[in-house]
Amino acid sequence: MKQKKELLHRPKLLKYAIFGMIVFLGLICLYNCSFIAPGLPRARGPFAFEDGSDRVTGMSHYRRVDMDFDDQELSLEVPKSIPVCDTRYSELIPCLDRNLIYQLRLRLNLTVMEHYERHCPPPQRRYNCLIPPPAGYKIPIRWPASRDQVWKANIPHTHLAQEKSDQNWMVVDGDKIKFPGGGTHFHYGADKYIAAIAGMLKFPGEKLSNGGNIRNVLDVGCGVASFGAYLLSHDIIAMSLAPNDVHENQIQFALERGIPSALGVLGTKRLPYPSRSFELAHCSRCRIDWLQRDGILLLELDRLLRPGGYFVYSSPEAYAHDAENRRIWNAMYDLLRRMCWRVVSRRDQTVIWAKPLSNSCYMKRTPGTQPPLCVSGDEPDEAWNVPMKACITLYSPKVHKEKGTGLLPWPKRLTAPPPRLEEIGVTLEEFHKDTSVWHDRVIDYWKQMKSLIQKNSFRNVMDMNSNLGGFAAALKDKDIWVMNVAPPNLSSRMKIIYDRGLIGTVHDWCESFSTYPRTYDLLHAWMILSETEERGCSIEDLLIEMDRMLRPEGVVIIRDNPHIINSVRKLLTALKWDGWSSEVEPRTDALSLSEEKVLIARKKLWQEKFTI
Repeated sequence: MKQKKELLHRPKLLKYAIFGMIVFLGLICLYNCSFIAPGLPRARGPFAFEDGSDRVTGMSHYRRVDMDFDDQELSLEVPKSIPVCDTRYSELIPCLDRNLIYQLRLRLNLTVMEHYERHCPPPQRRYNCLIPPPAGYKIPIRWPASRDQVWKANIPHTHLAQEKSDQNWMVVDGDKIKFPGGGTHFHYGADKYIAAIAGMLKFPGEKLSNGGNIRNVLDVGCGVASFGAYLLSHDIIAMSLAPNDVHENQIQFALERGIPSALGVLGTKRLPYPSRSFELAHCSRCRIDWLQRDGILLLELDRLLRPGGYFVYSSPEAYAHDAENRRIWNAMYDLLRRMCWRVVSRRDQTVIWAKPLSNSCYMKRTPGTQPPLCVSGDEPDEAWNVPMKACITLYSPKVHKEKGTGLLPWPKRLTAPPPRLEEIGVTLEEFHKDTSVWHDRVIDYWKQMKSLIQKNSFRNVMDMNSNLGGFAAALKDKDIWVMNVAPPNLSSRMKIIYDRGLIGTVHDWCESFSTYPRTYDLLHAWMILSETEERGCSIEDLLIEMDRMLRPEGVVIIRDNPHIINSVRKLLTALKWDGWSSEVEPRTDALSLSEEKVLIARKKLWQEKFTI
């Protein structure tokens, strides 16, 4: 009887077991699906909120966008919109976000400026949302008028105007901020100061360009970049550099004005530029301790200066007579003498040093003299996330013998093959081919945009994959400047950019770029999206980063594989890049490695209303 009852209960037990298993599996599915459900946090992905914080507002429902390489189409539903960041992040620079430093509790050495260096958020803390413009944002004033004035609503910071009121940095005038051209050491105008430097160097006609032999300048601690602004009329282009420090938004002002500039700091890492890039470095009251760590910052300048390059130093140490400034001056003079630099001129508040033309002085130093020469095998052109080195880089035997760079004066050097081409294994034929192809491609781009662009539509331009600089060289007759960008694995090509009289930087596009939002009018992306994808990084993240850098009514030119172009085209509305667009299949040329398409799109000016 007992056995019979057990037989009767078995079907019921089996039903309960099956039911329980179904419930259990259902709970697992519900749990797992919650990580891919619309609008919920994910560890990766372009439009995720990641840590559940309140940084993103305007949440919309969408699904993850993935690539289907077989069908070359988007495999899931395309988002109708992308979340918008809270307005408090309207000036967000993800890899220079000091709030992130505090949140991650990074132990940084403040005395060597580590807190001003790049510290990028891990994937789970990325701001995967569109950066909104500040309230009242206006389309920037066009160049050349922008050199002297910008809309206050675009950069609503007046602290510098008050702090530097006696130095003519900037003044607030109604709804505009104006820039009289002054600086800490040139209250009466950068133009007069530049002429004075040329006079100290005895250049003809007090022209600092010296017949085109001075073209690339590094201005460290540049303020709002008025020095660089007034160099432009001399056919000199400066990389104006300053950290995101207590002088808030100085580089943002510079870029809003249309002046070549970048965020950066002389801290513990090399600046992202190759060796022998600049004819002149400038520091006007830049508040840098040049003697720290055995003079490692001066040795970084030494790496960046060309043979015979100048260092213009305007600071109390150069002229003041109190005991402390005398001590600093004597120590700097002694250090630079051991580095084989010599004083070529000293007047009023300024001293100018020159770097040697050859290795002769280095070879005559007493054994054991500090700083030492760099060891054989050190690569001076490596410039991405590389620690500074407290040593002197010798010239190559060829440079030592010729006592100079072998570069032609500007503008001839723009199209002449630089001598360093052979160092990177590029032939003269390849160089000329690159120049010719990009000339034709740029003509085609402008024809494609004919109905869109007006006079002075573009001023700040970025070439996200610059190769040899052909794209920038093709724009030489337009009143613009180009930030050329080379990936770390091709960083050696950046020296060709500088040898042509252009400027640029090394950058890894798997990370955010060191600039403020809304700083470029035109972004040119040649094969960079597909290369980023091949490296396993998210192209959707990169598109959101491009949107962060792009000004409202700015334009992107994306030249890439058809499946990349098809994918980006379907995201135009979500990115708010559907103000205008055009797509073509370009003609095949000498640089075409595979089938390509060109997509040109314009970003809308949009405003969002939020409460903080």
